Amino acid sequence: MDRCPLATLPTPLEPMDRLGAALGLDAGTLWVKRDDLTGLAGGGNKARKLEHLVAEALAQGCDTLVTAGAIQSNHVRMTAAAACRVGMRCVAVLNGDVSGASAAPEGNLVLDRLFGAELVLVGDVDSFVRDQRLAETCVALHAAGARPYEIPVGGASPVGTLGYVRAAAELSAQAPLGAVVYCAVGTGGTYAGLAVGLGSHDRVRGVAVGPVPELDARIDELVPAVATLAGVPFPSGQRRLDASQIGEGYGIPTPAGLEAIALAARWEGLVLDPVYTAKACAALVADCRAGRVPEGRPIVFLHSGGLPNIFAGRYAADVAGAGRTLDQRG
Repeated sequence: MDRCPLATLPTPLEPMDRLGAALGLDAGTLWVKRDDLTGLAGGGNKARKLEHLVAEALAQGCDTLVTAGAIQSNHVRMTAAAACRVGMRCVAVLNGDVSGASAAPEGNLVLDRLFGAELVLVGDVDSFVRDQRLAETCVALHAAGARPYEIPVGGASPVGTLGYVRAAAELSAQAPLGAVVYCAVGTGGTYAGLAVGLGSHDRVRGVAVGPVPELDARIDELVPAVATLAGVPFPSGQRRLDASQIGEGYGIPTPAGLEAIALAARWEGLVLDPVYTAKACAALVADCRAGRVPEGRPIVFLHSGGLPNIFAGRYAADVAGAGRTLDQRG
């Protein structure tokens, strides 16, 4: 597993006994894996994937990292920073509401600009059109004499997913035996790497933040490819993605997610984002309240980062209001 060192590893595994007690769990049951502290560009899970992707790009003699994502993409922010670390150019195709993106950027867009990413803003188009533009951008760059390395959305390629096979080994050395991991699933790479690395689908509770059929199809492709690349057996058990927290769709905050943001902040001083980690934590909270967590087994919540998102105008008011709502409930 060739890698370019970009992340500060290992990330800590910390107890969340105060939140656990509020959810009716015994001390020593609930933990958080702090992949928001990977260091690169403010931290986040994509640093692990980029270590392998950038290593391959350098080995192939590429000079430009080309990727895509939503307008407030954490992955694009971290890819741009990784390009700075190794002296490469970064070009990113972004879809979504781009109003104000140039004149008054917010959240991740501020950092995209700071890291010098060349942004191709394609407007409010679907992911299929965005990915077409990604491919076209790579062709145009090559024709102009650049040597582009294409990174799929979220870094969710077999090579990138190796980062979470390594993360699973790191977690196994830290966590109590048999721990079950809750993680957000946006493009499938983090889930697939954990399932392969831990050797079991049953030890990973994937919480979907987008359409499940698309995620299932992507994970079906990634798992065998990553296991083969890593030289390990396919994971045992049956994958079951939790679709209960999607709400109105990707990137749209939910009441349960906003409550999870407030709970994590008030009980643990932990900051979640409304797109990914809030929805994963909301699933964990719901399972605890309904008695669905595996009895007698440790639970690890994977904090995958996303802090800049809460400073984007579209989310800031909702996040600030989450704490007030909790206060009003007493």
